[in-house]
Amino acid sequence: MANIYFMSQLPSLDGVNENVAIPVTEERFLELCQRFLDKKAQHEISKLTITPPREYEKSSSDLIEAWNKGERELRFALAKARAEKMKKSFDTENKNFPVELMKVARTAVDMESPLEAEKYLNRYRLDFLDTLRPLDNFSEDAVFYYGLKLKLISRMRQFNAEIGETAYKNIYNSIMNGERLEAIQ
Repeated sequence: MANIYFMSQLPSLDGVNENVAIPVTEERFLELCQRFLDKKAQHEISKLTITPPREYEKSSSDLIEAWNKGERELRFALAKARAEKMKKSFDTENKNFPVELMKVARTAVDMESPLEAEKYLNRYRLDFLDTLRPLDNFSEDAVFYYGLKLKLISRMRQFNAEIGETAYKNIYNSIMNGERLEAIQ
């Protein structure tokens, strides 16, 4: 019953675009989670991330497990595509990636603008997350789905084209010149 009350309080994230303010902050979402979720679910929320660790970590949620697996595979595919573009090798731990995933990775890597590549990857991530959306809108997995979607949307709102371009150029020049420069000076 608590999940029904909790989820009905959260504003919809469907249809939120770049020009509209996010209807809830991550802080407010976490505050509500602490009020309405049991300790086990709160523990899962505290570990919820859009950048899962490279090594597998067990979760009590099938949705979180599927998200983490999909995001790890995307990151490996991106690393493989970047390495191929630079004609270098990358240890993918003998993983075979689906053709569509490699196509997404190569498309992102081939984009001239890092910001456009991030927007493209974020759209892919949101679409992937939507495939995991639980049928029961009041389940714990629905809360985890909401949390992940909020994190993805919030992450994209943090991007600043000018600062990002400067950081990208500094990192690129550092790599090309063999120097150890900071991203933003």
